[in-house]
Amino acid sequence: MTDLSLETAKTQAKALRQALQAKGTVVTHAQALELIAQQHGARDWNTLHARIAHGNAPHELALGDTVSGQYLGQAFNGRIIGLSGPEHLRQIEIKLDHPIDTVRFDSFSNWRHRIRGTLGENGQSHRKTSDGVPQLIVEKAR
Repeated sequence: MTDLSLETAKTQAKALRQALQAKGTVVTHAQALELIAQQHGARDWNTLHARIAHGNAPHELALGDTVSGQYLGQAFNGRIIGLSGPEHLRQIEIKLDHPIDTVRFDSFSNWRHRIRGTLGENGQSHRKTSDGVPQLIVEKAR
């Protein structure tokens, strides 16, 4: 999401409401806010409002979403096949499009077809590798 302000989102809702009304479709301001939230990839207005208030945090993740990111320093693309828990402590399982080798040594490998982890609201795991980088970073593919 680009840097979206609450003022801009509300202005978009007002413009949408006026445009629909001009075409004969009457919607409430609350309905227009919900439509704008969905347009920006949020489940509802409250979710978008919270995301904006928390500095445009990543889009919420949902079962079946296509995602990309880093796992133990290795780039990946995949699809969410398991998701549970509250947004600040989300358990996630991802089926990878292509296996990744999570070992950085030439002498052996550990190929992963699926990865699991726990994410915070920022789309990153609280656990970190020895060099201080989050073990898992997930972004909704665009």
